[in-house]
Amino acid sequence: MRAALIALVPTLFTGLASAQPIGENPPSWTIQCIEVSGRSVPPVCQAPASRLDAREDICNCSGGGLRVEVDICAMDERPPSENRALDVARREASRDGSLRGDKVGEQRICVPSRLDR
Repeated sequence: MRAALIALVPTLFTGLASAQPIGENPPSWTIQCIEVSGRSVPPVCQAPASRLDAREDICNCSGGGLRVEVDICAMDERPPSENRALDVARREASRDGSLRGDKVGEQRICVPSRLDR
């Protein structure tokens, strides 16, 4: 029993660290899972069942890949198209654990909002 509780403590802290900022609605960033090749793998996220609350509580990369933060596209902005150049840019830029503020060519790397997907 004690071993199970000790194993549970790091999991709780990891979950708390992976939540989006509470004060941001709609949020300005989310989580994306990036493989070694730079390809995107869908994250597994827990989110409220509300069309008004766009936040995600916890996102994990249980399907593989490195967990990185990425900006959410603005209302009139489109994400870059999935191609080799984007994979290379994500592979290089994700080494610091974040794609926030990074670009592929002249276009900002971003993902659509959870409500727009």
